[in-house]
Amino acid sequence: MEQTHVDDISIIAQTFKLLGDKTRLTIMKLLEHQECCVCELVEIINTSQPAVSQHLRKLKDAGLVKETRRGQWVFYSLNTENKQYEMVEKLIQQLPSQDHEFTLLENKGLRIICN
Repeated sequence: MEQTHVDDISIIAQTFKLLGDKTRLTIMKLLEHQECCVCELVEIINTSQPAVSQHLRKLKDAGLVKETRRGQWVFYSLNTENKQYEMVEKLIQQLPSQDHEFTLLENKGLRIICN
């Protein structure tokens, strides 16, 4: 077996390991169709900002998400240029929709609260 194939399998295994965490998998599903500010993810996931940021850092380090800075705020989106994107996209398409979470945020007046 060529080293490239072993490396590819290792990367895929690491990706599945990262996405084996419910919070990170939920974040990926939330980012499926739109970018989110950290503050929105904190509200939806109902956990602390440092905890959400730690999950996002792991996803970013793996190249699964990317960040865009707007002033002091950081927005996250799926990294569609990642080599694993097609595989990840197929996986998250199988998950239940999380669109209701954005509706709840809007109803609370918390959608994009950092603009």
